[in-house]
Amino acid sequence: MLRIGVALLGARITLDQIASLGLAPVLLVVAAVLVTIAFGAWLARAMRQPVAEGLLTGGAVAICGASAALAIAAVLPRTERSSQYTLLTVVGVTLLSTLAMIFYPGVVRLAGFNDAQAAVFLGGTIHDVAQVVAAGFIISPQAADGATFVKLLRVAMLFPVVLGLSLLFRTRGASGKRSPVLPWFLVVFALLAAAGSAGWIPDAAVPVLSRVSRACLVTAIAALGVMTSFREFASLGWRPVAMMVSESALLALLILGVLLARGAS
Repeated sequence: MLRIGVALLGARITLDQIASLGLAPVLLVVAAVLVTIAFGAWLARAMRQPVAEGLLTGGAVAICGASAALAIAAVLPRTERSSQYTLLTVVGVTLLSTLAMIFYPGVVRLAGFNDAQAAVFLGGTIHDVAQVVAAGFIISPQAADGATFVKLLRVAMLFPVVLGLSLLFRTRGASGKRSPVLPWFLVVFALLAAAGSAGWIPDAAVPVLSRVSRACLVTAIAALGVMTSFREFASLGWRPVAMMVSESALLALLILGVLLARGAS
């Protein structure tokens, strides 16, 4: 279910959306995503946690919240606490995204950003698409539209990031065969994005595919909940939460700093 949900996310992305942002915001967002994921890996090692767990939290924060957490978890090595850690990441990143939706519009106003700058900040820092849209509308409809496109650029980063992690952690299954180089759900994700960019997906079909994707992902999250308990949550300790908070702070400060520096120049 989670693989189907991730695959259908590709229907929401087109090259025209990304091109409309301009070169500078695209480079900023791509750099911020990669830096945040690398920081997550470094932070996990510094906290004596598995690097894979740092990549999971870093990827969830950097790309698209719960959807990214589920997609990345699908290609990471399975351990005894994989399910619990993935669910904790989903819950934690969703909570942080909600807090960001509430407080980041205030940061935009304090910084004196225009609609375009607000779009880059909100779309580049808030974890989940729905919260990005809500925060954007607090500023203006124009900021909401721009923030959505910036956010979809981060969603598009799911393909190269998950592909890279799949190659990095490629393991042998129970049959002794290696897992495929390119997971099938990434292939479908890319094909849907290409079809949408070419105009082959009817406009009326995109919201339907988005709802199906969301339903599949929610079902996958619910299934993770069935497999864990509050006691298992507690056994993970405080470090995963500290990692997600630190990664979120780094992402926000990085994009905020660049936008302020560009505005002052």
